[in-house]
Formats: sequence, C-alpha cells, structure tokens
Amino acid sequence: MATQSTRELTLDLRVERFPYHQPFRISGHVFTETALLVAELSDGTNVGRGEGAGVYYLGDDIDHMLAEASRVRDPIERGASRQDLQALLPPGGARNALDCAFWDLEAKRTGRPVWDLAGMGPPKALRSTLTLGADGPGNMAKASLALDPEAPVKVKLTGDLSDDIARVVAIRTARPDAWIGVDANQGYSIATLAELLPVLVQMGVAQLEQPLPRGREADLDGLKRPLPFVADESAVTLGDTASLVGRFDVVNIKLDKCGGLTEGLAIARQARKLGLDVMVGNMMGTSLSMAPSYLVGQLCDIVDLDGPTFLARDREPGVEYRGGMIHCPAEIWGE
Repeated sequence: MATQSTRELTLDLRVERFPYHQPFRISGHVFTETALLVAELSDGTNVGRGEGAGVYYLGDDIDHMLAEASRVRDPIERGASRQDLQALLPPGGARNALDCAFWDLEAKRTGRPVWDLAGMGPPKALRSTLTLGADGPGNMAKASLALDPEAPVKVKLTGDLSDDIARVVAIRTARPDAWIGVDANQGYSIATLAELLPVLVQMGVAQLEQPLPRGREADLDGLKRPLPFVADESAVTLGDTASLVGRFDVVNIKLDKCGGLTEGLAIARQARKLGLDVMVGNMMGTSLSMAPSYLVGQLCDIVDLDGPTFLARDREPGVEYRGGMIHCPAEIWGE
C-alpha cells in the first residue's frame, strides 16, 4: 500500500458539472447532470487527482462534499496520509475524491502504478453493463436495440409493478439473447416483490438489484431468492457487508458510497471471505471516477461502469466502450 511522505502538500478543490445527453430516470428520481467534486493534491512536482459524485439518497450532494473536503484541508496539507484520511472523514464523495487523489499522487511519486501499489496485477478490459433509464416499455425496448449488442443490459425499474413487468417483457422480446439485470432502486415492498419475482424468472433476468428500501433488509429474512439479489443502497460501507449474508447474494461496491478505493478494495476482499459475489458500480461520474473503480472491477463478477456514456461530454483521455467491454487507458489515472 501507499506510504506517507513528509513533503507538504497543497490541496485544490473545485466543482465541475457534466450535463447528460438526456434526463435519466430511476425509481423516485430524475437526473439531468452530475455535479462533481474534483480534488488535486500537489507536492510541488507531482499532482494526484480524484473526483467524487456523492450519494444522492444520503444527502451527500455537491455542497456537502465540498464542505467535508474543505474541513480536512489543513490536516492534509500538514501531512496527513491516505491512511489518516480514513479516520478524518466518514465514507462519502469527499473522501472518495481525496482517497483517489492520494493513490494517484503516490503512483506518480513512486513510479509504480496504483494496481501495483494495491498488490494487484495489471488491469484487463472488463465486460461492463450498459444501463437503460426508466421509460415507457416501447421506448426502452427500442433503446435496448441501440446498445452494443455484446454488452450486458441493466434495466432501471420504478416500483410500479405493472409498468415494470411491461418493461422487462418488452426488453426481453427485443433482446432475446441478452444478459439482462434489473435495478429496482428501493422501489418495492416485500408484498409487491413477491409478484415481480416470477416474471423476472420467466423472462430469464440474471439478477435483481436493491428491491427493498434501505433499512428494510430484515424483510428479506426467510425469503427464497429465485435469482441473485444485489445489495446497493443496503451496502454502503465495509461495516455493512457482514449483514448482507443470507439476505443478498452480491454486494455492489461504489467508491462514492464507501469513500474511496482504499475501502472499496477492502469490501471486495471481505465479501469474498463471506461467500458473497462482488459487483462494482458507479454514481455517474466521468472517466476519472471510472479509472479507480476499474481496479475494483478486476476483483468483481459483475461490472457496471457505464457512467460516462450518459454524459454530453467526458474527460479526455477517457475510457472506451467497445465489444461489450470497458477499456481504461493507463494515462487517465493511477500511473
């Protein structure tokens, strides 16, 4: 892992906004842009970068992220390390931006890429889902045909049972051979979930993400899971991971939730020990967010790193999507 240097640092924080091609709808929310906190750590010679998108359902918006990062500017500039950061800030977008900036800076200082600092092998291209925002069934089916035919398809549901069934049926009809996963984003109750599950099985859906609201995990106790359940909003930090066993089959790691690559890697390794499968997701950042998540993806069964595909513009250089895969050039971050 990275080591602390005694050289003083300067921290630059700024807000950058990236509009979407078109509004993106999930259960209970419609998004039109991503507001990002960008952190740059400099030792006078090298600069490390990271960005955070925050966690909308926890109130971790851009103002909160900026305030949190600003609060720890002094200890960071006086020599606090990446390891110190884990206690200085709680999980969230601010710690993610700073944690990733520390990793990037250490890579530049040492001449060792982050994957090496993290005790991993060279990263490889990963098969990544492409996501369909919630819309009318016909529109979603049409949109599914416009996706890379080799990419897995992730489908956003809204919690409206009849509409969601129509969505899944329409997309499966349009894409009979595709890997399809659905994401309920907390939209169901245990009663309505019981009605949805047979349809998902009949339609050959590969997994169901976050069916119930955060805080209602105990409602899943004793429920037979006919397809893998994925914990997203129910799995924010490393401390949540053990409680997922018996209720979920997969943990979805997002660096904005857990507060950076340091904890994201720890969750992936702990989940494996607990017998859980591992997924990596994103909170709709740019390629600067995807690059550290791409390293977590090297440890994962399922990869959902399509955030930049929703943006009207991305950073350059950026990640590339082709042949159902995400390719992350080394020059983006961490080298």
